Amino acid sequence: MDIPNFPQSTVHGHAGRLVFGTLKGRPCVCMQGRFHLYEGYPIQKITMPMRIFKLLGVETVILTNAAGGLNQDYKVGDIMIIKDHLNMPGFAGNNPLAGPNEERFGVRFPCMSDAYDRELQQLALDVGSELGFSDFLREGVYCVLGGPSFETIAECRMLHKLGADAVGMSTVHEVIVARHCGMRVFALSLITNKAVMDYDSEEKANHEEVLQTGKQRAEQLERLVSTIITRLEHNNNFA
Repeated sequence: MDIPNFPQSTVHGHAGRLVFGTLKGRPCVCMQGRFHLYEGYPIQKITMPMRIFKLLGVETVILTNAAGGLNQDYKVGDIMIIKDHLNMPGFAGNNPLAGPNEERFGVRFPCMSDAYDRELQQLALDVGSELGFSDFLREGVYCVLGGPSFETIAECRMLHKLGADAVGMSTVHEVIVARHCGMRVFALSLITNKAVMDYDSEEKANHEEVLQTGKQRAEQLERLVSTIITRLEHNNNFA
């Protein structure tokens, strides 16, 4: 059924459904698909689900995305634990918290130096090691751009110099709102393509490669996330 006033995902590979249930006995709500700036939605609209989850009682948010690898040590198929982010739209004033502050959710000026929960990051590393995923599990900085065009070579070079290990078109806006609401946040990037930083390269980023890599790593991602959830304290509700 359609949810009144809820945005609809328009991107291939995003089912556009909310699924409620339990995972390993823990109450969860799962978004099958998300919303992006490039779909034409206002930034407050694409982050609205985070506030709805807060009102539903969600305490921990686990986010995933597909990203291009800027770090030259990364390979297609690697899974990166996000430890920090670069919010490029925010540099231009496009922040989901702009406008009147909703005091019932959080403070006017929320801290983002601890946006990604360090305990959850360490738990993910421990779980990844137990599952035998250490060879393709990384930690790094994620950079968000507006999209939908992929990055130019010059842009990739600049972002790499700024300290970004991966680049994509989502996640950061949701993280900001989730943290503003006081929820714990953990996020993963699946490296679906190598960012092109060589003018002599014949490689070109494309959405089909993103979808194919996602299918190939789906089982490992599912095992990693579900095992992390089983290790968390029992009073956590998840999105």
